[in-house]
Amino acid sequence: MAGIITTGNHPKALWPGVKAWFGRQYNEHKPEYVDLFDMDTSSKNYEELVELTGFGLAPEKDQTQSVTYDSETQGITQRIVHVAYALGYMVSREELDDNLYEIVSKRRARALAFSIRQTKENVGANIYNRAFSSTYLFADGKELLATDHPSLSGDQQNELTTAADMSEASLEDLVILIMGATNSKGLKISLLPRSLIVPRNLWFDANRILKATLQPDVMSNNPNVLKMTNTFPEGIKMNHYLTDTDAFFIRTNCPEGLMCLQRTAVEFTQDNDFDTMSAKAKGYERYSFGFGDWRTLYGSPGA
Repeated sequence: MAGIITTGNHPKALWPGVKAWFGRQYNEHKPEYVDLFDMDTSSKNYEELVELTGFGLAPEKDQTQSVTYDSETQGITQRIVHVAYALGYMVSREELDDNLYEIVSKRRARALAFSIRQTKENVGANIYNRAFSSTYLFADGKELLATDHPSLSGDQQNELTTAADMSEASLEDLVILIMGATNSKGLKISLLPRSLIVPRNLWFDANRILKATLQPDVMSNNPNVLKMTNTFPEGIKMNHYLTDTDAFFIRTNCPEGLMCLQRTAVEFTQDNDFDTMSAKAKGYERYSFGFGDWRTLYGSPGA
């Protein structure tokens, strides 16, 4: 509820006898957005990531013919604009004077910091939450995860052609897609899986699939190839802020991919309003989450 915190906001704080105050301070998850993005800084209003298409395959040259010359062209441009986030609170002079519980006042600053951190987690996770949504399009006019990213060599994909739930087979299908990745001109590139990213709802299934010694859910002695080959060297990353309960993602080693750009580090400041004598505190941070090359992420929305 917006407004100044006054003696009416929590009248119990004006009287002795309260054993404990609860509901505002809990244990926090460790920062999870750092597992979803490469971290970097920025000194500008926005950053642009521009694709260069490179060259095609070299054709045969007859001894009497001239060399064929190819052209390097500029492809799509993805702009990442920094956004400022701020939140604060005001407390009346009378509330500060009459509040009998110092712990209530001290926890306000911690609660504010908690809200600023949670904001960053949600903003970052939304890149993944919106990865299949046609409302949020990449610079090439497609979703981050799509089956028809346009390129100079034809459509390319980083999403399963047929949506599937997470399983050994669907993970293998995505890894096969990754291993066959090409650049815009159709030349093979060394794209490799880094980590499997799942919501909390798939945490146990992901561990059963990747960490079993033998092939999961199969009556045989076949080895679990995903584990045996260490397909995901950075392991499983669970994110509590993913909203789709059956979508799963594979992050790759693609350069200029998913990134968090810090423009202004978090700041906490406080002051007093001269006329009302109310105390004011606020938190401020400016950053952006985005990506350049769509090959940074593969996935499925689930069936």
